[in-house]
This record gives sequence, structure tokens and C-alpha cells, in this order.
Amino acid sequence: MLADLARDGGAALAYSGVGIVLMALGFVLVDVITPGNLRHQIWIDRNPNAALLTASNMLGVGIIVATAIWTSEGSIGRALAASAVYAVIGLIAMGVAFVLLDLLTPGELGEMLVDPNGRNPAVWVSAAVHIAVALVVSAGLS
Repeated sequence: MLADLARDGGAALAYSGVGIVLMALGFVLVDVITPGNLRHQIWIDRNPNAALLTASNMLGVGIIVATAIWTSEGSIGRALAASAVYAVIGLIAMGVAFVLLDLLTPGELGEMLVDPNGRNPAVWVSAAVHIAVALVVSAGLS
């Protein structure tokens, strides 16, 4: 019983570590594809647009990692690797979807996201795209 608890606790820590690293990578991705400093936009300027896009990205990564964990089979090493690979695929897909959305819509999406006036409806569309892409990647895992 203690051995099972230790093994499962170790697995939870390992999955948490992978998830946290991947969410940090997702934060970097959003920071790269939007103008300005994302940390400053959210924590200093309190920009709701930047916060919404970042939150949707974090949720998307979490959805993908959680699905990869739930659907994993075999050793914990394989499951961790699968979680990382699918989350990176999801991040790439989210980035591509952002760029495509920007190309297909009027204006500069990145500029709208960092608009200090906030509450641009385009941000909600972009956030929904992040979550939808995550769900599509997750569905591919099952």
C-alpha cells in the first residue's frame, strides 16, 4: 500500500512537472506572437485582452496534458513523453491557428490583444480558437 502510494505520488509529481513546463512554454508562445511584454501587459497594465488569451492558452495546454495522461498506457516514461509530445503539437497548432486567424480577419490581431482599452471581441474569438484546438488535439488522443 505504501509502495503504491509512493509510486502514484511520484507519478503525480512527474506529470505536474511536465504540465508546468509545458504551460510555461505556452506562456512564452503567447508572449512571442503578441506585441509587447506579456507579463507587463497582464500584471502591470492589467490588460484583460492579454489575460484572456493567456488563460485560454493555459487551459488548452492543461486539457491536452490531462487527456494524454488519461489515455496513456504502459510505463510512466511513455506516458510522460506522450503528454509532452501532444502538448507541443497542441502549442504549435494553437500558434498556427492564431496566425491563420490573424491573416483571415481585418486588422492586426496581436495589436488588438494588447489594446490598453481592453475588451476587444476579437480576443474572445482567439481564446475560443485556443480551446477548440486543444480539444481537437485531445480528441485525437482517444
